[in-house]
Amino acid sequence: MRKIFITAAIVLAMGGAASAQRYCVIDTKYILESIPEYKESQKKLDAVAEQWQKEIDAKFQEVDKMYKSYQAEQVMLTEELKRKREDEIVAREKEAKDLQKKRFGYEGDLFKKREELVKPIQDRIYNAVQKLSASRMFDFVLDKAAGATVIFSDPKLDKSEEILKSLGVKK
Repeated sequence: MRKIFITAAIVLAMGGAASAQRYCVIDTKYILESIPEYKESQKKLDAVAEQWQKEIDAKFQEVDKMYKSYQAEQVMLTEELKRKREDEIVAREKEAKDLQKKRFGYEGDLFKKREELVKPIQDRIYNAVQKLSASRMFDFVLDKAAGATVIFSDPKLDKSEEILKSLGVKK
């Protein structure tokens, strides 16, 4: 009986401590999309990505053209010339794939460009969230845009507008 009472007291104490914790909800997607600098950065990133994709597509089209030409002439080529042309095609295809990886691969040029353009904005948002948390004494800040599953949140807990105000985006 005494163990049950102690266990119940611990559970109640933990429940009371948990309810004493303060938290708020933000939507970083909404915040980012409300910042004009972010929209401009996204446009720049999209333009750069499109330009790079065209460059890569042109390389692959060149490889395709070389391959079709090789197939049409293959019957008339010696074994040595066949091997030479095949090696050229494989080398060009490798160049195209390497360029694709360099531009769009993990930590590639697009990743670095995104870091250059978007990270400073994300850092400003993080600092604003940190200031809000410190001034309001929030223990937790949940982001409903970052994949954290928030089934329901009271709209009055959403502090996204306050973050935008502290960033000077909204008055």
